[in-house]
Amino acid sequence: MTDIRRTLLWVVFTMSLVLLWDAWNKHTGQPSLFGSASTSQPSAAPGSAASGVPAPSPSGAPVPTTGSAPPAALPIPTPTAGEVVAVTTDLARVSFDTAGASIVKVELLKYRDQLDPRQNVVVFDRSAQRQYVAQSGLVGVTGAPTHLSRFSVAPGDRSLQAGHDTLSVRFESAEAGGIKLVKTFSLKRGDYTIGVKHEVVNEGTTPVAPQLYVQLVRDGNAPAGESSFYFTFTGPAIYNDASKFKKVAFGDIEKGDTAYDRSANDGWVAMVQHYFASAWLHTAPGPREFYTRKVDANLYSVGMLFPVGTVEPGATRSLDHVLFVGPQEEKKLEALAPGLELVKDYGWVTILAKPLFWLLDKVHKVLGNWGWSIVALVVLLKIAFYWLNASAYRSMAKMKAVNPRVMEMRERHKDNPQQMQQEMMRIYREEKVNPLGGCLPILVQIPFFIALYWVLLSSVEMRQAPWIGWITDLSAKDPYYILPLLMTASTLLQTWLNPTPPDPVQARMMWIMPLVFSVMFFIFPAGLVLYWLTNNLLSIAQQWTINRSLGVGK
Repeated sequence: MTDIRRTLLWVVFTMSLVLLWDAWNKHTGQPSLFGSASTSQPSAAPGSAASGVPAPSPSGAPVPTTGSAPPAALPIPTPTAGEVVAVTTDLARVSFDTAGASIVKVELLKYRDQLDPRQNVVVFDRSAQRQYVAQSGLVGVTGAPTHLSRFSVAPGDRSLQAGHDTLSVRFESAEAGGIKLVKTFSLKRGDYTIGVKHEVVNEGTTPVAPQLYVQLVRDGNAPAGESSFYFTFTGPAIYNDASKFKKVAFGDIEKGDTAYDRSANDGWVAMVQHYFASAWLHTAPGPREFYTRKVDANLYSVGMLFPVGTVEPGATRSLDHVLFVGPQEEKKLEALAPGLELVKDYGWVTILAKPLFWLLDKVHKVLGNWGWSIVALVVLLKIAFYWLNASAYRSMAKMKAVNPRVMEMRERHKDNPQQMQQEMMRIYREEKVNPLGGCLPILVQIPFFIALYWVLLSSVEMRQAPWIGWITDLSAKDPYYILPLLMTASTLLQTWLNPTPPDPVQARMMWIMPLVFSVMFFIFPAGLVLYWLTNNLLSIAQQWTINRSLGVGK
């Protein structure tokens, strides 16, 4: 009973060592203890993978598929070389390829790259280092235009002009299989969404019933600059109202072991990474099929397939979609589509993390600084848990007060462990000390502080957000390591205020463990270190006050 608290600390210490070892394995390219992550370069040349065109549904309408192998695709055209057309808005520079009228690069003008602050963040890209693009096309009719077909671009503005709120770019395919596909992309001022209108024109002499696919294709590598010491999910996600949000690991696609609803009347698909995401949205109800597949070595796709319906000769049918490419700003994502805010991945603490972010956002609206908002939120949490903490610290103070008696008793009965345990329990009864009293109140609070940790780690609002002086980016490590040093000092001070374990080995470990933990804080984002430091200082203040009130000194 007396060693419960130390046991918990040992568990935390052991798990931290395991996570550090796993992070080192991933950093050096070794297999992860919790699943492998590919770090190879994408092998497919831009637009070269014929298997990137999804197979149509056999019935002509989306239906659930069984197993991991899709039905055989219809013949598709040979990839053609295209030209890149770049357009610019106030928020993004978007590059289209006339081969397929696909989006092959999106540069976010308001966000700076983590590794090179002189450069903007690039989400979509098609280069030797990265394959990440948005594609669409038709299947179900022989020769129908796909993302591999040649398109022509209509003349027009290539930048959003002053006084205008919308910029449109129109692409038109040549007639193929009696079908022509027209794609119109509409970019709006102050918006990270792109409206995409697909018009299917039947220029043949017989009715056709093609299917439209929209997909995101990405390599399996983590974004450049990701830390090796904490994990954030990178990969596809699928949402529908029935089964809700499903993350799909690249490794599961590789193995053909994926679990999600294959069809629904609503929903969207996305690619998720730290801070940023992309998603194909179609909010109008109607049948659709979801799919994920391996396109090539270290290249994967997630998409949706829609029935266009029968298009009579000379007729045109259109489907409207929205493509989101931008930061994971929670409130804006909520407004775009049901469940889209879930791409901001809080993991298993989502139920606590979402209200904590809501509160943090409200505090920020008052203070106007994310650093001080973190401090204020920790203060509010400490106030909310004040009486639980007070109970724990009183128990610790009493444990510290009786510690000299316990140490003396252990010395007298060191050769009789059973007698030692009996005497220890007698002392605790006489002094009305509960050995669990310092642990249980703290255990209740742990999920809340873990949730706040993930809020700060996942929130794009922390990127490039200054606090004071030398802290100019709460998502980056402290450049001068001042906060980690203060964090280490505060942890050692907190250890000094706690009761000393009777066992000399445990007593030494109580001092060594804070130093080992401090190593992680030197590479953690400054916002996370600020959060832990504030929590430590408030805990120290409360514990010191309670120790003084009970007359407990060192």
